[in-house]
Order: sequence, then structure tokens, then C-alpha cells
Amino acid sequence: MSQQGYVATPPYSQSQPGIDSPPHYGHYGDPSHATSPPGVMKPVGGLGAAAPGVMASPGPPPPGLQHLGQNGAHASGHSPQRFPGPPPVNSTAPSYAQHQPCTQSSYPSPVSTSSVAHLGSQLSQLQINNYGSGVPPPSQGPPGPPPAASFQAPPRPLQTSILQPGSQVLPPPPTTLNGPGASSLSPPGPRQDGLPGPPPLGAQYQPPPPPGPALGVGYPPPPHQAAHYGPQMAGTQLSYSGGFAGGAAQMAGPPPPPKKLDPDSIPSPIQVIESDRATRGGQVYATNTRGQVPPLVTTDCVIQDQGNASPRYIRCTTYCFPCTSDMAKQAQIPLAAVIKPFATIPSNETPLYLVNHGENGPVRCNRCKAYMCPFMQFIEGGRRYQCGFCSCVNDVPPFYFQHLDHIGRRLDHYEKPELSLGSYEFVATLDYCRKNKPPSPPAFIFMIDVSYSNIKNGLVKLICEELKTVLEKLPKEEQEETSAIRVGFITYNKVLHFFNVKSNLAQPQMLVVTDVGEVFVPLLDGFLVNYQESQSVIHNLLDQIPELFADSNENETVFVPVIQAGMEALKEAECPGKLYIFHSSLPTAEAPGKLKNRDDKKLVNTDKEKILFQPQTSVYDSLAKDCVTHGCSVTIFLFPSQYVDVASLGLVPQLTGGTLYKYNNFQMHLDSQQFLNDLRHDIEKKIGFDAIMRVRTSTGFRATDFFGGIFMNNTTDVEMAAIDCDKAVTVEFKHDDKLSEDSGALLQCAVLYTTIGGQRRLRIHNLGLSCSSQLADLYKSCETDALINFFAKSAFKAVLHQPLKVIREILVNQTAHMLACYRKNCASPSAASQLILPDSMKILPVYMNCLLKNCVLLSRPEISTDERAYQRQLVMTMSVADSQLFFYPQLLPIHTLDVKSTTLPAAVRCSESRLSEEGVFLLANGLNMFLWLGVSSPPELIQGIFNVPSFAHINTDMTLLPEVGSPHSHQLRMIMSMIQRKRPYSMKEKSNKQWKSFSEP
Repeated sequence: MSQQGYVATPPYSQSQPGIDSPPHYGHYGDPSHATSPPGVMKPVGGLGAAAPGVMASPGPPPPGLQHLGQNGAHASGHSPQRFPGPPPVNSTAPSYAQHQPCTQSSYPSPVSTSSVAHLGSQLSQLQINNYGSGVPPPSQGPPGPPPAASFQAPPRPLQTSILQPGSQVLPPPPTTLNGPGASSLSPPGPRQDGLPGPPPLGAQYQPPPPPGPALGVGYPPPPHQAAHYGPQMAGTQLSYSGGFAGGAAQMAGPPPPPKKLDPDSIPSPIQVIESDRATRGGQVYATNTRGQVPPLVTTDCVIQDQGNASPRYIRCTTYCFPCTSDMAKQAQIPLAAVIKPFATIPSNETPLYLVNHGENGPVRCNRCKAYMCPFMQFIEGGRRYQCGFCSCVNDVPPFYFQHLDHIGRRLDHYEKPELSLGSYEFVATLDYCRKNKPPSPPAFIFMIDVSYSNIKNGLVKLICEELKTVLEKLPKEEQEETSAIRVGFITYNKVLHFFNVKSNLAQPQMLVVTDVGEVFVPLLDGFLVNYQESQSVIHNLLDQIPELFADSNENETVFVPVIQAGMEALKEAECPGKLYIFHSSLPTAEAPGKLKNRDDKKLVNTDKEKILFQPQTSVYDSLAKDCVTHGCSVTIFLFPSQYVDVASLGLVPQLTGGTLYKYNNFQMHLDSQQFLNDLRHDIEKKIGFDAIMRVRTSTGFRATDFFGGIFMNNTTDVEMAAIDCDKAVTVEFKHDDKLSEDSGALLQCAVLYTTIGGQRRLRIHNLGLSCSSQLADLYKSCETDALINFFAKSAFKAVLHQPLKVIREILVNQTAHMLACYRKNCASPSAASQLILPDSMKILPVYMNCLLKNCVLLSRPEISTDERAYQRQLVMTMSVADSQLFFYPQLLPIHTLDVKSTTLPAAVRCSESRLSEEGVFLLANGLNMFLWLGVSSPPELIQGIFNVPSFAHINTDMTLLPEVGSPHSHQLRMIMSMIQRKRPYSMKEKSNKQWKSFSEP
């Protein structure tokens, strides 16, 4: 494959004609070139990718380069290039062509090609990029499960212990931590260099048989060679069979038979999660230290804001940035932050303070426009302050003046949230409002598909009945008694029906718009109303809608005109808002946005497969942009029974800050509760409308790329029609100068939005990161969960333009380069057959394998095109906690449940080997929840959960557990509720007998 580095998406990369250069390192390639350039490594096998790290080009790979922000040119005036390539030899001009094989790097290679090749081979033997015979056949899975990656865990992780060579490694006894066949774990011990991590270890893995003669086994060095590891040897080491220098392959004689690897010697995500919970769970985490690594997202603790934003709001891929761009290129670790501006805060933590400076508005830096925050330094007796971001010295406004104490701190330091806290809000002035006018409260418009199938299956009646309930719970400001949100109603099939529900009407009135080519709003007064005032008319309407269309035989529907109608209604009312669309079928009626069935299986596993993830027509992209412009967010509840082109329909909710909910083959008695839970949660959750986000950074680096439910007209302003408590935006940073270890790296996220009460506010989050010129500090401060969130979003964005095999190769090589750089620069010399992992990244190969197995990146015939497009769009807005559970599902042994305890049972590794015929396991990935039952499950447990006498009597079609008054039933339902409470989607429940296809090979 081409020499690649930073995994980041290239939608805006375009080759420049007439300029030649080697393929540049640091993007997914040019969308216009689907084939590999000459001299590029070809993938092996139908689904597998090329051996990671093995390059066809003789020269070392150039390091990753800085790239540009979305939709815009470089600040220094260069052409709008996403990833500028390295300059050719003996030339200073940039070059961008991608078809010339790399023969010489213009940058010194930080990691030798052989090192990366060796590490890539080791990762390949870990099956990080192996999709072959080890994967269970599709036929083993039940019909309709979520895609593979949701339930397919990575290769079995390794623990810090040394395996001595032998003919067979027996499985260790079961433990509560790792389940059947797992070994007990000891926490990683300290090292002499001060870095956390266990001592070196060796482990033997049996890879798939290579072509040619078998190679020998790489043994751990004998005791007298222990000094070769040195005091700086970090994290985890594994030895693998292979023809590496110093291995047994150099010995004469026939090779010994291959040895089997103990799965428990692979680093375990469960061990990492449990270890962090044991050391940091339940404690108070104060944010007063710059650059400290927070507890994992799986660890419950109390966050105390003391000057830096809570990790609930911002998590970084590393909390220590390299001082120079050369060091960043050498390490190849993405520098990114996952920002969740409206994250839900537990009741035992302090909510954000609201600061109101009246007509003066927030105090800002005159040069960079950064808002007042703890990083500002007051000088000259408090009359001036120096900006921590751009170092500009500003005068303190007279209304804001305060004297300084003996240490140079304002006397009111702890009285002003913007001086002492990392997160807070400002009341915005009219300067921050559209047309310098106070905004109107937002509106919700409910739009129901009343085609024949929806009427007959009872879906329309269900929706109308539920709306009576949820409208009582419209969100409102804390100090208000009633909600200020106005509501409106539209039904549609081939035409649109608007309803007048004005409070003084005895009956609702219906107005029909048949011209779907040029949609207009037939009424303004009476369409958007206050629910409390028009409650009786609205309830009357909801009772009449199912009867009104009971005799309809119309099967064709429109879609784009429905959104256009809602957007025009909000535009005429001069307010932001949200459309709730309940839709079921492919829009085939003659109207803008008409779609055809393009579910072509022949495109799967070809270079044209990316077409399946793109919208059919540009109408949807243009519509989404118009919606963002007018503050119109779109949420869709989709009930498909066949192909509906999610790639097209789902684009609008994705780009407008809405949500797509999908219920395949919806059945009233099985799926209604899941749908109703989602509807209630979506209407009640915290949300901001008509939002603009800006991420400012201190001198030396800047935000260059953004991933999420966003739209960008320029390189800096992130526009969102709405943003809620479940949505996250991932931001990547690049150097543009040298960073200082003393001042560190500072970032400030400011979100301007309209509240549900119609008030314009600014939400500010500040975070200070450390900087270092030592690579060891960079690796020590990494967070694997955030790294996978970044890699997933950048890769899923790239599938719109690049072949999947290329993206998979880039991910594997990115992982190999990161780990090879650590081995070369942060660990003492050791045998090439030893795989050395940083302690903070020891489960990165495991998680990367999860990502590679996801159905978006790995085509599987049993997974529909719509499901793959749905998951791609879903991940783009996920927070770190949601993506962690999605890619590595939680597997709980229910048969070990203590009915007298209120805590969750200890999770086991998400692997088929952890399942037992005598056990009952609960699997959750954030979208679905499966109860797996072994054929020899205890009868008393089955009786207690299902109220049936034996395993054979269990109904596997049920989606809700029966309410049995037994202790086991009560405890299981409590556990499921605890897992569900923290997730943005209502997880579909399903029981399975002896089903194992979710697990790793």
C-alpha cells in the first residue's frame, strides 16, 4: 500500500495537475484514484489487507505532515489542500501528485522501514488485520443481529506475565474477573524510569502458517541477558515466532513444532478497566493540574472543576503535546480532542454557572477574541491582563476592574466562575444574535408518514397516542413552570397536510399542499402554537389522524418536500427548531429527492463500494446546508421493512445535529417500547439550537479538522442547527510553531447557542495540556479510548471517498508506526521478535482490531447496506464513552450474579472462549442488548428469569424480559437499567440460545 501516516480524512484533498511528488504520508489518498499507485503493496486475499508495515518502496516513509482545515485554505495562503505532501528532493515547491512511488524521503525517517515491517508482521500475527478463516461463518448468527463489529471483539488480549516455551500452555483456572479459562491478574508494577507499566514479558503466539518452511520460536532472553531490557523497558512485551534477528530460526536443524499462545497473555481490556476502577473509582478527580490524565470513561468518579474543563466535556488523545512538529511527525500519534459541549452532569456534581455582564457582554481578548478564563494573567495592579492564548496585553474594562493580592491574583478570583473554573456560561448580548434581535423560543414540528402500511400496522395510532404523553414533558428552563417551545403538526404521503390547531378553534383544520415541487406553508397563524394553550385542539387532532387516513391506499411517499416544509415554517416564524419525522419507506413519489433502489451487492468489496455510503443525489446535501442556515435540526424515526437508502435519508439528520433512529421490520408487540423510550428521551434531553462552535488554541498549534454532526462554511466556525447532550465533535490539531514546556498548550471551546427558553448564551470550556520534548512523556499521557474515537471517525469519513481495503491498511500501518516509534525511542534494545507496547496503549491493537471488524470497514454479506450506512453515521457523533462500548461490548456473566448485591458482576472479555454451556451472559454495545444462554444453564436461573421450567421453553423472539417476582429477575432488570441509563439509545433486548457469532475467532 502507499506509505501513509496520520489517519485523517481527505474529502478536501485534491491533487494539483502538473506537480509530481511521492505519495504523501498522512491521509487516505485522493478520492479520484481508486487503484493503488505503482510500487504499492497489494492486499492479500479477498477481505484481508496487506501485511501491515511491509512497504514496496525502497525508501523509508516520510513522516505525517500537517494538513488543512475543512473547506478552507492554509492560513499562510497555500491552496486548499487537506494534506500537503512533502517537498521533492532539491526543491522547495510543494508537490501533491500521488502516482509516483516514493524513492527518497525529504524528511529523515523517525522509524526505520524494517522496524515498522517487523512490528506490522507482529500485529498481523495478532490477527489485527486478519479476516480469514478465524472468523465464524455468517450462518452461525441469528437473523437480524446488529453488525459484526458491535459484537465482534478483538483478538484475545494479553496480560503481563511470562510464558515459558513448552508443547502446550494449559488454561488457567477461572476467576471472577476474566471468567472461565482466565488467569488472575496483577497490577502493572512501576519501572525505574518512573513510567507506569509492568516488567518485560515474553509470550508465544501461533500465527497462521506462513508460506515456506516453518520458522522457529522467539524465546524470552535467559536471565543473564535481562540487562538488555534496561530500566527503560516499558509496558508490555510479547515474543512471536518469526525469522527475526536473534530468533531461533537461525539455528540449524528442523524447526520445532509451533507453540500455542495462552490467550490470557494478551493485554486484557477488562483488566485495564478494572484496574482503573480499583485505583480511581469513587474518588474525587480535581482538574487543577495541567496535563493530568483523567480516569477512564468506564470509571465512575466525582469530577471537581478547579480550572480545567471536566473530562465529561473534553477528552484528548494525549494530554501531553510534543513541543515540535518534527516530534509529532516522529511519533505519528494523532493530536485530537473529543468535545461534548452539552454532556450530562451527575446530580452530585455542580452544574455550570451562568455569568451575566449585562450590556457589556463577556470580556474578550482584543486580538484573538478568546473569552476571559483562568489562563488570563492580570498585571499592572489589575488594570491590564495578558491573554494566555496569543500573549496580547489588553486593558481591563472599567466595570471589570479589581485589585490584585500579594501573589498577583484578583481579590475576586473565587467569586467569578470565569476566573476559577474550566467551564461556565455567559449571557450573550444582542451582538451575538441574528439581525441583532433577541431570538424566539424554538419550535418542534411533528411530521407523520400516513402511507398505507403505517396505517395498517398501527404505527400512526401508536405515534399519535404517545405524542399526547410526551408533549406534557416538553423541555423547559429550570426556573420556568411551562415550556416555551411551540409545536406544529404535518402528515404526508404523496402530498402534505398542514394542521391549524389554534386554541380558539373547536376542531383542527387541515390544509393540503399538493405542489410538492415548490413547497410553501399555507398558514402561519395557528400552525406553531403553545401546547398548554391549544392542548384540547391538539389532542382532538391526534385522535382524528388515524381515522382520517384509515381508508388511504397510498403507498408512495415524498421526503425532501417534508423537510423543506418544516424548514420554511421555522423560517417564516423566525425561530430555530427541530423536525421530528416518522418515516417508513423509500421516497419514490415524483418530487425533489426522489430515490431509486440502488442496493447493489455487486459493488461490495470493489473500489466502487464507497458509492453505497454516498447520497444518491446532491439534493440532500444542499437541503442539509439550508437547514443549518435557518437553525432547523432534523431527527428521523425510521421504520424500514426493506431498503430505504439510509446513506441519503440519514445525511440530513447527521449534518443538522439531529439523530437517526432505525427499527428494522418494526413489529408493534416487539419493538414499540424501544421506539417510545427513544422518542421520550429525544424530546426531553438537554439541547441548544442555532449553534456555532469555535475552538481557539494557544500559539504554536491550531485546530485543522473536525468530525461530527456539523457543517462548516470556513475553516474555523463549526455550525450546528442543534447540539444535544449526546453529541460530540472530534477536533484534530497540528503544529504551526514550537510549543513551550513552561506555558503548555491551551485550548478553549466556545459554543454560541439559543436555549429552549429563547435566550442566547455562550458556553465556554477551557483545558490546559502539558508539552514535552520527550517522546516518553507523550506516550505516557495517551488515552486509548479517545484514540479509537478519532481513528473511527476519520476512517468512517474516508469511506465516502476511498476503497475500504486502503483504509484498513492505513489503520494497521498507523498503529504499527506509533508502536514502532515507541519501541525505537522509549524502550531499551531487545530482540526484534519482542512486541513492546506502551502501558497507556497496551490494548490499542485489541481496540484497533475491533474497529477493523466493524461492518462499515469489513463487508459482510449478511449485513445490509442500510445497516452499514446507519452505523457509519452513528459513530460520527459518538462521544468517547459511547464509542468505547460500541467497539468493545460489555459482556457480563449473569450466572455469577449475587442477588444480594447492587453492583454489576465483573465483566469478562468479549470473546467466544469466555462463553460456557453452563452460563448465562448479558452482552451490551449501546445499540442492542443480548442475553446469551448456554444449553446447560441452571434450571433455577432460567425459572427465575423467564418463569419457564427449562431451557427448551424459552421464547427467543421476546424483546422484553417478563416481570417475574424472583430475586434473579429483579437483579437482572436492575443491571439492564443501570447499563441503559447512561446510553443515548434505547437498547433493543433479545435472548439467544447458544449463539456465539459475536465473539472473536
